Amino acid sequence: MKPKRILDLVNFKKTFYNYYSYKSVINAMNELKIEGIPFYIVDVFAVDKYSGNQLAVVISRNKLNGEEMQRIAKEMNYSETTFVTSVENYEVRIFTPEVELPFAGHPTVGTAYILQREFMKGKAKTMALNLKIGQIPILFKYKGGVLSETWIEHREPGFSGFFGPDLIADVLSIEENEIDGRFKIQEVSTGIPTIIVPLKSLDVVKKVSINIDKYTQLIQNTEAKSLLVFCAETYDKNNDLNVRFFADYYGVPEDPATGSANGCLAAYLLKHDYFGKNKIEIRVEQGYEIGRKSLLLIRAQEKAGKYYITVGGKVILIAKGNLL
Repeated sequence: MKPKRILDLVNFKKTFYNYYSYKSVINAMNELKIEGIPFYIVDVFAVDKYSGNQLAVVISRNKLNGEEMQRIAKEMNYSETTFVTSVENYEVRIFTPEVELPFAGHPTVGTAYILQREFMKGKAKTMALNLKIGQIPILFKYKGGVLSETWIEHREPGFSGFFGPDLIADVLSIEENEIDGRFKIQEVSTGIPTIIVPLKSLDVVKKVSINIDKYTQLIQNTEAKSLLVFCAETYDKNNDLNVRFFADYYGVPEDPATGSANGCLAAYLLKHDYFGKNKIEIRVEQGYEIGRKSLLLIRAQEKAGKYYITVGGKVILIAKGNLL
């Protein structure tokens, strides 16, 4: 018969071993919960599969902190990655590979599509995502019972300073006379400020190449850190405008499809009477120069100084899985 002290020591060892074995199992389970976070990859503003702007939508709920989100966005290395922190309340955070954004267009459209497709009951016509900038209204359109288009409603635009053609021509590596002098170059924002630059032809749009030194000098003195160039000549005759968008500051040298900046473009077109009317419904192509054909649909109106701007398009689910 073992003495009581020895029995106590044996029982203590058993208790110690069982406790820490249990604790290691719990830790492993918690780790598995983190590793099992689901994500989806979608093409936003797509013409067809494997076109448009890629987006990763991570259903993180409350399992990741901001630093972890940023690291994952860097790993994904798309223009943006979104994190749904609350499926029930449609709370979303948006990250580029470098920084968190308060708002961005194609991430909002793509995330709304996933929430409707995977988590919402029935065929909802509207919803509102809760972003850092506030609530963004969403409109869903169906064709034959299938979700065919997802639209975002932009906030009232703000119009800021103008820029000299010589300054912007140097940034874009083009000639000053290749900028369409009928219209001014202006900073516009519906959430993310963008410098809007009208160009004369598709050939000019094609030759644009950002001079990083000139670009860096420019954005030191501007709220806008991105540029959108456009012209009325297109690759596809069914489209109305061709667009390119550059945002090195955010870790996005060139974006295939930009819902936020095209909302700024819509405001600009109305403000400067580009089409000679206060209500427009146009098709904008983007991403052709980088092999990611995209189509953005714009409906906008200016009435008594107020702007109503919506940008929409097709979203295609490409893949889904879990973080490892």
